[in-house]
Amino acid sequence: MVSKQPIFPEGVRQVPKQFSWLDHRLIRDHHIEQCSHPAAALYLFLVTVGDARGLSYYADDSIMKHLSMDHITLEKARQNLICVGLIAWQKPLYQVLSLDIAEKEAASRSVMDRPLSLGDILKRAMGGTSHD
Repeated sequence: MVSKQPIFPEGVRQVPKQFSWLDHRLIRDHHIEQCSHPAAALYLFLVTVGDARGLSYYADDSIMKHLSMDHITLEKARQNLICVGLIAWQKPLYQVLSLDIAEKEAASRSVMDRPLSLGDILKRAMGGTSHD
């Protein structure tokens, strides 16, 4: 059995008050509107297969098969979700993040409009910034 540790411990999701893994803020706060259709499908898949902390080790080939995506579509969908702060990814581990993290990333995107790496997300969560 493989021991999984969160990539981003501060972003471990919690069961929302309405007791659903799909937090109502996904719609109410317009997070879903920032996602392409393939990104939304990938997000739903990752929420479904992830453990209680949002972690999963699904390989690209398996995800592409389940979602009928090619490699380029999967890469774009994954980057979209990373950019809007909904997931973290460090091959081979995915982590669905708390929507609180996505809200912080949305605020910081107004300063710069580029995709965020896991390093950028971690720096910002720790109180630093990355503008290079």
